[in-house]
Amino acid sequence: MRERDVACVAAQLGRHPQSLNRVAARCPWGYVAVVEDLPYTDDGRPFPTLFYATCPTLVAAVGALESAGGVKRFAAELAADAELEHALTVALRYQHRRRRALVAQRHPVMLDRGASLATGIGGVARPRAIKCLHAHAAFALARPGYLLGEHVLCVAAAGAPLWCEDRRCAAFCTPPGV
Repeated sequence: MRERDVACVAAQLGRHPQSLNRVAARCPWGYVAVVEDLPYTDDGRPFPTLFYATCPTLVAAVGALESAGGVKRFAAELAADAELEHALTVALRYQHRRRRALVAQRHPVMLDRGASLATGIGGVARPRAIKCLHAHAAFALARPGYLLGEHVLCVAAAGAPLWCEDRRCAAFCTPPGV
């Protein structure tokens, strides 16, 4: 990853990011919105979230949805909708393949001996469970076409804007293209 993108993510998160692999999606202004993470930190701790939302406005919008009972809502929708279930199955297959490929490329120390590679989106122990709507939204932005994540984004956007209107990341990120 470019040093300017790492610095941008650090400013967005308010801490130094761990396990970054690449920028997976950008906001309409061109700043980092979603990153792809490596499955393990340098010291071997599992990092089970493949795609991680970093944009503060996006995180706030999805957080508001979670606070309003969104996890329970989407778990119920998933249980009742075969199309959403299929979308999650396809996304899980991709996630498992991608995370194994990243491990094969980097050969990291794995303190859990690879156990976390089988977890679901957002690191849930039961792969079909929903724990973190942010992870599903980030997955949809990184991999357009992920129906469940796109549904999360749509519902979140109905309650709050997903993107800022004032380029607020410009205050702490190098402008795109520089």
